[in-house]
This record gives sequence, C-alpha cells and structure tokens, in this order.
Amino acid sequence: MKTLTLLLMDPPYETENTTTALRIIDAALKKGHKVRAFAYEGAVSLTMSQQKQHPNPVKGQDAAQADHPTTVRAIQSLFKTGNLEWIACGMCVDERGVDFIPEAKRGAPKDFLEWVKTSDNTLVIATQ
Repeated sequence: MKTLTLLLMDPPYETENTTTALRIIDAALKKGHKVRAFAYEGAVSLTMSQQKQHPNPVKGQDAAQADHPTTVRAIQSLFKTGNLEWIACGMCVDERGVDFIPEAKRGAPKDFLEWVKTSDNTLVIATQ
C-alpha cells in the first residue's frame, strides 16, 4: 500500500480542480492506497458541515429531486474506506469561520510538511 498526500487549495464549486482531486482520491482509495489530504485556503470549505443541497428551478425540481451533489457528502463517502486522513488548515478555517465535519481534523502547514516527508508521492493542486 502506497501513501499519497494531496494539497488542495480551491473552494468548492469554483473550478474543476476540486472534482479532479476528489476523483484522484477515490481512485487511489479504491486501489487500496492510503490518502492524506491537506485543505488550505478556500479548500477548507470542502468539508464545511453546513453545506445544503439546493433546488433546480429551471427543471422544476425541489432540493430532494435535484439531488445536487455537495463536496461534503462526497468526502464523507470517501472517509468510509478508512484509508483517508483530512486536515484543514486552522488559520484558514479561522479566517473563513468554517465549521467542518468531525472526520476532518484541524491542523497547520507543518502537518502537511510531515506528511510529505513520509509519503510515497505528493500532489499539489494549486489555484489558478
């Protein structure tokens, strides 16, 4: 089993980077690898506990019918593998007032550095 560490920076729904990162994490977990994700800057909102689905008025659907995916639901399902660790940058969390899910832990950039030192590979998904 290999260990992959990712640094994520984009907030939910702003770019395709988030979707790409979650697909990479999912693929690595399905192959039995350990994945560690460090959420920095806007990415701390990916695990924000207060995310809500919204309706799709164009299609005449309420929130339940539209079943709009949220990043927090996607990440919660990834945690079910047991091989995912997630740290949200504490400074970034404080700046944004984010309340994240219990599976995600609060940390600092030094945690990312320690993860990099013990990883088989590291992927930084930077903002534009």
